[in-house]
Amino acid sequence: MPGIRETKKKETRQAIMQAAMTLFSEKGFDQTSIEELAKAAGIGKGTIYGYFQTKTDILHAFCEDELERLHQELTSNADQEIPILQQMVSIYMAEFKKITENREFARLFMQQTAFPRDVDLDRHLEHENDYFKLLFPLLEKAQERGELRKDVELLYITGHFYGLYLLLVSAWFSGRVQTEEASMALQTLFRQAIEGLHPRPEPLSNEGNKHV
Repeated sequence: MPGIRETKKKETRQAIMQAAMTLFSEKGFDQTSIEELAKAAGIGKGTIYGYFQTKTDILHAFCEDELERLHQELTSNADQEIPILQQMVSIYMAEFKKITENREFARLFMQQTAFPRDVDLDRHLEHENDYFKLLFPLLEKAQERGELRKDVELLYITGHFYGLYLLLVSAWFSGRVQTEEASMALQTLFRQAIEGLHPRPEPLSNEGNKHV
């Protein structure tokens, strides 16, 4: 039956990706062979090639699945009326917690999503568009509530948040920020971006208020 066949294909595909992530973590991406992947997944080497041509394709598929899962989760739970700071921290911490479960996967995931190869650009742009569809309505609502400036394009606002998220992930890799500190660190970074880094206007002195 088609339904059973499709279910089996999905299970096999998932088994390959799970085996890949385990081996990539234990041995490293370059040191993991297709033969080892097949053995860990409990299938033949030829079966893997029926789903993926290269190890990079496996990684890319895993990234796509994780992004889709995050998009569905965040879209279903997104409340556009809560403060934008809380929303942004929730969105990016959901991804941070998922990718940092496996350090090697986190490194490969960030390379694939933040610095894609030329041959992957089309798929990368599709992922970006998915993020924009999620974030833009939230940012527009924040602009309407007066939380964000209206004279800054949504694309650039998104860039502010994503750039700071990359900074957090980099600090996590270097050990400057521990996992348990990540949420507070990201909240601080995002709050600074929202409030602005420029000094607040100083109150006029009494001298300045005197009439001549």
